[in-house]
Amino acid sequence: MQLTLRKTINIMGFNGKEGSEVTLKEASKWTASYRSTIEEGDVIALFVGKDNLQKILDQEECMGIRFYFGIGDDGVKNLIAVGATRDENDMVDGVIMDRMLPCPPLCSSKNELNS
Repeated sequence: MQLTLRKTINIMGFNGKEGSEVTLKEASKWTASYRSTIEEGDVIALFVGKDNLQKILDQEECMGIRFYFGIGDDGVKNLIAVGATRDENDMVDGVIMDRMLPCPPLCSSKNELNS
């Protein structure tokens, strides 16, 4: 699957306020669109605990978290989370998270985002 940016982003360094909220209607449309491209049983979401996210955010100079898509040695889709600095660089010498818990099998009860 090819990913494309929805709009051009012109950032001159991170400030910690990047990203934006979306409506449930938008999010459910986008997750449904993704689910239509995968096979039954493929990963649709990943969970990581707040303590592990906080480890990344608590690093000196960390302005937020960048998520990379990956495929583990077991062939399962995953995300790699790494802190990023004001100058938009990954904190590769810091905390890097992976091995998030996949859905399925660890899914929420049915809702607009997953069914």
